[in-house]
Amino acid sequence: MYTKSNCLIAQSGGPTAVINSSLYGAIMEASRSEKIGKVYGGINGIEGIIKGNIIDIFDIPYERIKQMRFSPAAALGSCRYRLKDYLEDEEEYKKLIEIFKKYNIKYFFYIGGNDSMDAVDKISKYTREIGFEINVIGIPKTIDNDLMFTDHSPGFGSAAKYIATTTLELALDAEVYETKTINVLEVMGRNAGWLTASSALVKERLPHLKQLIYLPEIPFNEERFLEDVNKAYKEYGNVFITVSEGLMDEKGNYIGRKENAYHKDAFGHPQLGGVGDYIEKLVKEKIYKRVKMTRLGVTQRCAMHLASKVDFEEAEMLGREAVKYALCGETGKMISLVRERNYQYTVKTDIVDVDKVCNKEKKVPLNWINEEGNYVTEEFFDYARPLIQGEVKVPMVEGLPYYTNLKYAI
Repeated sequence: MYTKSNCLIAQSGGPTAVINSSLYGAIMEASRSEKIGKVYGGINGIEGIIKGNIIDIFDIPYERIKQMRFSPAAALGSCRYRLKDYLEDEEEYKKLIEIFKKYNIKYFFYIGGNDSMDAVDKISKYTREIGFEINVIGIPKTIDNDLMFTDHSPGFGSAAKYIATTTLELALDAEVYETKTINVLEVMGRNAGWLTASSALVKERLPHLKQLIYLPEIPFNEERFLEDVNKAYKEYGNVFITVSEGLMDEKGNYIGRKENAYHKDAFGHPQLGGVGDYIEKLVKEKIYKRVKMTRLGVTQRCAMHLASKVDFEEAEMLGREAVKYALCGETGKMISLVRERNYQYTVKTDIVDVDKVCNKEKKVPLNWINEEGNYVTEEFFDYARPLIQGEVKVPMVEGLPYYTNLKYAI
């Protein structure tokens, strides 16, 4: 006979540098509660939970749990698994309920992005429909920063810091030669340009650098692009071009489609990457031969060694606050961040109905993009600067970061 209810925590989607900070916050806050007995972890998200892949978190030595905060990737493993609507297929939901009953789960926390919030919404609605008592809360994470009803998402600040730093380093590298260089940097971001825009954060470090930044919020016009680059090259010599992997033309076609197979994931989202090659080829053929293209790829989401302290601390705070809201009876919600002010930056937490969040996208406001559509305005700088502040002291062993996970801990 159980005397206390238990909680289950899992992670989903593309990891971030600070996703484990949210996991740690949720674990620690749950362990403090008199209402919660055991804290379980779901291995590989909903997909693993359905298969019964559950671990008791505190079978793992605390030192390893504590160390996990300073590690990139999802410590419990992740998945890209789409739950069908329970009206279409109820079998998976029945399996989930069996698992919840087996482990006496009354609190379920799912750390993830847009598609993960879709799972939170479906599970919370199903459990209410059948009268099963459980509190289901979504904890946001995504480097894309495209979740609605939160000022920003944990993971974005660290990715933005990494992208801006890489921009700074590449730009400085290009300046060592008398021969001029056009840099092309391809950045993640399917339909929202937050990450691409963060390349501009080097402005104060390199005020002389001519940057051209192209976001998916503005349809890409090849002729206008070539005019931009040609003008910048003639005036400045060195030019730094940052492009989003999700650039589309006026007809809604992804730029560089011919160079990329564009496979789709379980949610029907195209797996992008390749626009940088297209831009490099275009500039070389039409303007100047010395073009260097860099594609950051998954390094944008796993560069824990360059994580933002603000991002790191906010991620843990959201994990802790999610548990508090669940213990107060909230369910079917996502915890969110509300910015109180930019000057002496502060935020607070709130909750939002998760069905308002899932399957929607927050994009860079058009008035934060300049009239030419090739750079950002001061509003973006005011928004993003506070999010990249501070450094996380990652433990080092024999010259390398000491990273760990919980997936294979027991």
